[in-house]
Amino acid sequence: MSRWSPGKSLRISRLGPPDGRFLFVPMDHSLADGPIVCERRFHELVQQVSAGGADAVVLHKGRARGLDPRVLQDTALVVHLSGSTSHAPDADAKILVGSVEDALTLGADAVSVHVNVGSDTEAEQLADLGAVAGACDRWGLPLFAMIYPRGPRISNPHDPSLLAHVVNIAADLGADLVKTTWSAPLGAMADVVSSSPVPVLVAGGPADGGDLAVYAREALAAGCSGLAVGRRVFGHSDPRAAVQELAAIVHPTPSHTGRGPAEFPSRPSPSRVLAGSR
Repeated sequence: MSRWSPGKSLRISRLGPPDGRFLFVPMDHSLADGPIVCERRFHELVQQVSAGGADAVVLHKGRARGLDPRVLQDTALVVHLSGSTSHAPDADAKILVGSVEDALTLGADAVSVHVNVGSDTEAEQLADLGAVAGACDRWGLPLFAMIYPRGPRISNPHDPSLLAHVVNIAADLGADLVKTTWSAPLGAMADVVSSSPVPVLVAGGPADGGDLAVYAREALAAGCSGLAVGRRVFGHSDPRAAVQELAAIVHPTPSHTGRGPAEFPSRPSPSRVLAGSR
């Protein structure tokens, strides 16, 4: 029996193919940091990401409202409900800037909320996540939590035990999918994943010029249910090619083009994953 209501189950099936893996491309960065491309190229960028095989894009409501719906014919829409800017006294203080109802009017397949655990406003952000989770349950809309150890109380944001804690916070408060940062070492994501009752997607990794394909394979080998890669896609010289390469890794069989009910595979034990990846 599904853990979700019929409406939520239907929408989750739109977020990815039946293999239980996901490739999301967040493009909500313009609120925090400024435009990711000039306006005349934004529509083209979304087209490239969709054509490359992304399962979903993450956008704020205003950007989503301005898109031609045909651009997302084969790609799910996740509307991001949180925001802050790099100019604020505390850029880690995320607030709600949209609602589940806003997302539904745009035809969204899911919503996302950002929480920074360890920030000065952690309590308010957790309350917002819980409130959005309740609204998502009422409306049958999946909730994608982006949760990070980030703030003045965090000395090592890539500590696997800390990452396990934050993904379980998201699950406990009602998230259906969760995204967090990568562990150091990356293979220790196996411990993070095995602790979580919901699928874990990992962020796009350090922007240090490392091979994104190698990173993706290592993350999936550690048991992650997918990737949520933003800057390393839209900052790429050929975003479509970057997404195509990732899609071939996340969904290695041709059948990934078909949509259907997601079936999340059982997560391998950390010892078995790490032993197999040596």
